[in-house]
Amino acid sequence: MGLFDTVRDVLGLSAEADATRPADPEDFFQLNAASVTMEADLDYRPADRAGLCLSAMDSTDFRSTLRDVEDVLEGGGFSEIRTDDHGYTWAVVDRDDITDLTTELYVAADTLADRGYGDRLLAAVFPFDPLDGGRPIYWVYSFKRGSFYPFAPAGDHERDSSTEVTLQSVLDGELDVESDTAYWYPLWSDAPGGHPWE
Repeated sequence: MGLFDTVRDVLGLSAEADATRPADPEDFFQLNAASVTMEADLDYRPADRAGLCLSAMDSTDFRSTLRDVEDVLEGGGFSEIRTDDHGYTWAVVDRDDITDLTTELYVAADTLADRGYGDRLLAAVFPFDPLDGGRPIYWVYSFKRGSFYPFAPAGDHERDSSTEVTLQSVLDGELDVESDTAYWYPLWSDAPGGHPWE
């Protein structure tokens, strides 16, 4: 639980207070063009799944809003609203195309914001698979910072800092990349080799 307590600090209030720009789910669409660079220059292609992480609350209206989000995401492929072992809620979308993934997560985030729950949004997580079949890397969008950062897990709780710096240097300019690496928080999975929402 300690790791996700830190997420609350990093992606939460302290991050928001230090943020240099407000979050905007439309930033997700930057990944559509960036995915071309990811494949052509770095040999990573977009995965067919992505997740939106939020801090849930116990209220009837919030649960109703999650049902609305689930209804919006149900068309066109597999989607689910799930809670991880740390109590964080994820809207997970499965689509064949990065444009569909960014659009679906944008709609989910926008629905939550329109219903007054924008402050519950923590991160959007977009995996990219290496063409050689290795471990996926992630572009994480921090709602509290209004920017992306790379996350390249190299083991259960190890990261590949070299790959993260490469991702930053190649994609900075196409994505609004967080310049302060102190906010590049790892989102570890509870399942070995799994995605953060697993």
